[in-house]
Amino acid sequence: MKKLNLKKALFVITATLFISAQTMATDGYFSTGYGTINKGFAGAGIAFFQGSLINGNPAGASFLGNNYQLGVSLFNPNRQYTVAGNPSGMEGTFGLMPGTVESESNLFVIPSIGANWMLGEKSAISASLFGNGGMNTDYPTATFYDPTSETTGVNIMQMFGNIGYSIKLGEKHSLGATAVLAWQSFEAKGLASFAPFSSNPQALSGNGADSGFGYGFKIGYLGQLTDNISIGLMYQSKVSMAKFDDYAGLFAEQGDFDIPASWTIGFSWEIIEDFTVMGDVKSIMYGDVKSIANPMMPNLMTSPLGTDEGAGFGWEDIMVYKIGVNYSGVDSWDFRGGFSMGNNPVQKSEVMFNILAPGIIQNQLALGLSKEVGKKGNQFHLAMNYAFNNSVIGQNPMDPPSGQTIEIEMNQFELELGFSF
Repeated sequence: MKKLNLKKALFVITATLFISAQTMATDGYFSTGYGTINKGFAGAGIAFFQGSLINGNPAGASFLGNNYQLGVSLFNPNRQYTVAGNPSGMEGTFGLMPGTVESESNLFVIPSIGANWMLGEKSAISASLFGNGGMNTDYPTATFYDPTSETTGVNIMQMFGNIGYSIKLGEKHSLGATAVLAWQSFEAKGLASFAPFSSNPQALSGNGADSGFGYGFKIGYLGQLTDNISIGLMYQSKVSMAKFDDYAGLFAEQGDFDIPASWTIGFSWEIIEDFTVMGDVKSIMYGDVKSIANPMMPNLMTSPLGTDEGAGFGWEDIMVYKIGVNYSGVDSWDFRGGFSMGNNPVQKSEVMFNILAPGIIQNQLALGLSKEVGKKGNQFHLAMNYAFNNSVIGQNPMDPPSGQTIEIEMNQFELELGFSF
């Protein structure tokens, strides 16, 4: 039986997290992690195979054994914007009504499920299904003066289905590949006032939910360099999605909204027995998707919405840095924690359109645990994530004479329960 003073275990984890307290963040509009184990590390663990099943490193599957995982997350993002200063009222300007407005949609249920089957001792196939939701705003006012809608906002939902294969190369190295299948849905309301700027005003706003499928892939490597140090690498391609025809007058490239590519590299290091530290570096290429990356200005004035150079959200590529810790020195328990750190993709020049999508979180703390239950191999998992409040302030680019400013603000909390067997 493993024995260690519980207070000492918690002290070691807390001390490690405190050292990293200045470096926290999240991943733009992606979740900071996927699956209950991985979320307990704030998404770290590309070289820690135990958290690889739900959208992790596909190379980890051949070390995982036969395994099944279920999870459900309660996701609570809180978004608001504040307009300071009165509109100028000058001809050709577009000032907003002063005040603070909070989004009313702030609770989402996001499920995940995964299974891994060993094919002998050297290889495995895996399958997982998980959501990426909460990219939603629902302001109870006509923010942009749309006469056809009393509310303003967008809703994008994404569901992914991954099918992977992993094979060991000897005893300490493995490769993996995954076919990524995706479905997404989008709806916008309250944007009809931008019709003079649109290439297709009938496909701009208020058309209900439009949806489509897409596909991509990811590849990964996992290798044990020494008895206590492993490294992991993963690349996920851009996921090519069907265009949103009902919003071809809003998104650049006639309704295109692909899912950006990313790469991750990381390590895990068992510093002392049962205590592992892991770190990841991740890059997300938002800049390769024009509907996300095109700036609002000057594009709104030079290229109609929906065209190749039509205005977008102005998001930039980001780097994200993650650190996680895992302690398994208490009988039948694992304790974990993590921080995520990175860039904010939204610059102050882009605050107006990003009222609709304020993915600006920069500081995020994660804590988690696992407990063996019932027969050997069954585990209950818990993860909690808190993203500290962040805001971006910039001038209203459509009413320069007024000096009006717009502040977008967001924080979020997530609680996930999981079970593996």
